[in-house]
Amino acid sequence: MGAANVIPGVSGGTIALVTGIYEDLINALKSFDKKALNLFLGGKFNELAIHVNAKFLVALLLGVVLSIFSIAKLFAYLLVVHPTQIWAFFFGLVLASVYYVGKTVEVWTLANRSFFILGTIIAIVISFTNPTPSANGNYLFVFFCGIIGISGMLLPGLSGSYILMLLGNYKLLMVDSINTLLSCIKQLATGDVSFLSNTEQSNGLIHFAIFLLGSVFGLLAFSKVIAWIFKRFKNSTISILTGFVFGSLAIIWPWKKEITNPNILDRHGEEMVIGYERFFPSQLDQTTLLTFLCIIAGVICIWGVEKMAENQSK
Repeated sequence: MGAANVIPGVSGGTIALVTGIYEDLINALKSFDKKALNLFLGGKFNELAIHVNAKFLVALLLGVVLSIFSIAKLFAYLLVVHPTQIWAFFFGLVLASVYYVGKTVEVWTLANRSFFILGTIIAIVISFTNPTPSANGNYLFVFFCGIIGISGMLLPGLSGSYILMLLGNYKLLMVDSINTLLSCIKQLATGDVSFLSNTEQSNGLIHFAIFLLGSVFGLLAFSKVIAWIFKRFKNSTISILTGFVFGSLAIIWPWKKEITNPNILDRHGEEMVIGYERFFPSQLDQTTLLTFLCIIAGVICIWGVEKMAENQSK
């Protein structure tokens, strides 16, 4: 999941679904409720750890953190040096996962097939939608962005960052407000609190705080909604999630040219990618063959994960 976060358009939810931990993740997140708060306030930490499935969350968090400092850095480097091949690898991962995730649906009824098609259409429409050109700093809208952004990260096939771009607030919330926060922390470390009287910096901090609040609210609320739906309509839920994953293949298609917007810069000051011009290779050269091999490598990785899971369950 940590490695997937460096690939634009690939959500951590997709990897969680592919590896079979999605339901465990959702159930663990929804367990941060009133009972968890009472156990914490009562000092019953052992019971709290069991209630929130702390072993699972700690193991997952450790994997994500380790990935950020290892595999994710490698993927980030490869995305710059060999973008087509790294996109192809993830394309293979997601492509194979559609089959293996779809296999978990007990019966592919007409209704489940309809949910799959619906999920596919939604993901494709989102992938071809152009971002809103201007940011909206309204506090209520920023809170809404927090809810929607984190919900997108939880849903397989949908990227929270990409949804924020569509809403027009990616730069405001993921670049400007975070840069402001880091700048204020550096000032505070030197004993400088002048940022409190700086209107621009104060607004940046307020936007970050409201966005964070919306994200936490969305994380807890949305996980409960998904868990409730998963429990009562498991096959239909997996069907539409499989559709989301299948539709996301349009975003991670390996052969594409980036479309950037000079008015939207990322945290590194580089033009933000707002879309892609997709194409199919016109000739079968060495680079194209290598790209196909990367797709196959991604498929084999998912096959290997599934075989490991089968052996563990025996």
